[in-house]
Amino acid sequence: MPLLATALGLSLLGSGGGLLVASGLLLFNDDVRGRIVPWLVSYAVGALLGVALLALLPEALATLQPVPVFATLLAGILAFFVLEKLVLLRHCHTDDCHVHGAAAPLVILGDAFHNFLDGALVCTAVLTSVPLGISTAIAVAAHEIPQEIGDVAILLASGYSRKRALILNIASGASGIAGALIAYAAVDLVPGIRPYVLAFSAASLMYIAMSDLIPDLHRGQLDNSGVRQVALIGAGVITIVVCERFIG
Repeated sequence: MPLLATALGLSLLGSGGGLLVASGLLLFNDDVRGRIVPWLVSYAVGALLGVALLALLPEALATLQPVPVFATLLAGILAFFVLEKLVLLRHCHTDDCHVHGAAAPLVILGDAFHNFLDGALVCTAVLTSVPLGISTAIAVAAHEIPQEIGDVAILLASGYSRKRALILNIASGASGIAGALIAYAAVDLVPGIRPYVLAFSAASLMYIAMSDLIPDLHRGQLDNSGVRQVALIGAGVITIVVCERFIG
């Protein structure tokens, strides 16, 4: 039970922590927020890739042979591509998100599904080792901050009040608990599934970083300073390395 409590707590940290910081950033004016959010996106790229390549995949490879691990990784990347095509996954990292008002319910549904996956991801990482769970929660939170700002901006543009938009985002964030509980039960019932879930989780983080965040950085839509982007990506990677080295 203490391990389950830790998994649930870190799952909340990943989604709820991102929303909490995002809500605080919404109190700043557009100019300040417009500077900070792009920095967070660059940092998130490093944290996501760091966890996927330096933590989750090595843990999976410690149990499974390379072929099934990388086959699962490939299947996960393709699965997330399909999910994005179906609009179950949608990413927005600025206030300037052009989504029609009728799509606001899809934003909430997609965010809930996204948080569900994040909760399952963090829980599986915790069941492997608590330090890995902490590193994964940090990476998830780093990505969720700009994501939640974009979601709230879409809901506000669709006519929702600030209070209602935040409440809906909090409600969708609670789906992370459901994801964590299901992952906990699945790993308990089928212990051999854990390395496959870790590889699939790595696919999720890599897909977000490489198909979503990095292209925006290259286009200069978020931050046109390449040097700052590289420095912040490096900072994200270093954060994960430090967590793995000193917490582990």
